[in-house]
Amino acid sequence: MKSVSLFLLAAVLFCSCSKNNNDDAGTSGQTDFSVYLTDDPGKYDKVNIDVQSVEVHYSDDAGDAWHNIKMVSPGVHDLLKFTNGKDTLLARENIASKKITQIRLILGENNTVVADGITYPLKTPSAQESGLKLNVDATLTPGVEYAIWTDFDASKSIVVTGNNQYILKPVIRVYTKAASGSINGIVLPPAAEPWVYVLNGADTIASAMPDTVTGAFLIHGLEAGSYNVAIDGNNNFNDTIYNDVQVSIGNVTETGTTNLHQ
Repeated sequence: MKSVSLFLLAAVLFCSCSKNNNDDAGTSGQTDFSVYLTDDPGKYDKVNIDVQSVEVHYSDDAGDAWHNIKMVSPGVHDLLKFTNGKDTLLARENIASKKITQIRLILGENNTVVADGITYPLKTPSAQESGLKLNVDATLTPGVEYAIWTDFDASKSIVVTGNNQYILKPVIRVYTKAASGSINGIVLPPAAEPWVYVLNGADTIASAMPDTVTGAFLIHGLEAGSYNVAIDGNNNFNDTIYNDVQVSIGNVTETGTTNLHQ
């Protein structure tokens, strides 16, 4: 299926709080701030990303500054473990309730991809050595929790060169669940090895590979609106598309059970 990459898409959401104990946080109150990692599927055995730190960028009358968020799970994460609605908490801390414009993921050197049982280094372009910057334009509110998800698209984020080198060029969505909706459903039989794509016109917004046993899938982080949901079956199974699937903020839209036929 053809798709048009959406590079670094951002959305906003707010969520809890307490008092500030950071010297650079000021005296304007605190927000319970957390960052999660999730993934669209990719056709690899593993995609290992070494996340060493997470930073948030403040921008207000006092000036611009980066602040390190306390890491909960630093180190190497296999993105393909966090598909189909799964995620992991990267960092969480009470931070100053100020205006933020970006977050930044600082990667280590242990990035690899496993394809057909063989492990390859996953090279990071020099332009990304300062970290992967993602736009998040929001003003944090004291007492209101703010949680965001960084959603890697594994299949689009890896470029294979002619000499069989693998390069990481991240395609990432950033979203918050309180400012977005979801789509779920079941696709049978598992033997069809189906993939589910959420389309806005010709653009692929998100994708999922249903569970290999139950056929269930779940796609988070969709803006309110109307989408087409395309289901591609392999092994000579027919494809299916649902048109005008309505998504609303804070709700899960169900496509029901889809049976693919040969």
